[in-house]
Amino acid sequence: MTGTYRPYTYSYTVGPKISAQRPLSTSPTELRHLAIAAVVLTVDFILLYGGPAIYAAPIEAVYVGTAIAAALTAFVAHEMAHKVSAQRRGYWAEFRMSAIGLIVSLITAYIGFLFAAPGATMIGGMGSPEDWGRTSLAGPSTNVVFGVIFLASSFGVAAAVPSQLVVVGALQFLGFVNSWFGTFNMIPIGPLDGAKVMRWSKTVWAVAFVAFLALTVGAGILLYFIGP
Repeated sequence: MTGTYRPYTYSYTVGPKISAQRPLSTSPTELRHLAIAAVVLTVDFILLYGGPAIYAAPIEAVYVGTAIAAALTAFVAHEMAHKVSAQRRGYWAEFRMSAIGLIVSLITAYIGFLFAAPGATMIGGMGSPEDWGRTSLAGPSTNVVFGVIFLASSFGVAAAVPSQLVVVGALQFLGFVNSWFGTFNMIPIGPLDGAKVMRWSKTVWAVAFVAFLALTVGAGILLYFIGP
């Protein structure tokens, strides 16, 4: 079965601008937080993607593989896109997990849908609306790129090996998760990425949101008819 995926990640300023980092510079603390959040989200996706089947032993490899790919692309790549974008502009940026958000994600995934607040990419001292807008847009845009890749791959597999419906379904699921993650984060409210993008440029936000939403609707329709 599939569930409703409601990601809630964001970037925000923490105090004055501190030592800038080179792109991809990190710390043991960030790596630990990323690893914990990624493992928890992988479990979330196993629960969602596998549905009741995951309670049978052993768990099918396709559920684990798909869940790992979902966590790495929808979550890790999203946060790293924020991080690299901020660092390239001369700001300190590192991911920090939310223990409460991760616990909530496990509870909701067990119930049958996912509300995930795994944490945030903290950015030190960013004040420019354009810097905020471009950095915030980087995360959802990365999700949409992955969404397009997965959906296109599903069509390729379906055409080349029609019997591989399990693989096609997994790719459709990954395409939908990434598309939905990007679209949800573009909603212009509260701490979501869309609010910062809209403050920078309403035109950029509108074009991006419509395009992301169209992709999500298409991915959802395909998942409904072809998915697991």
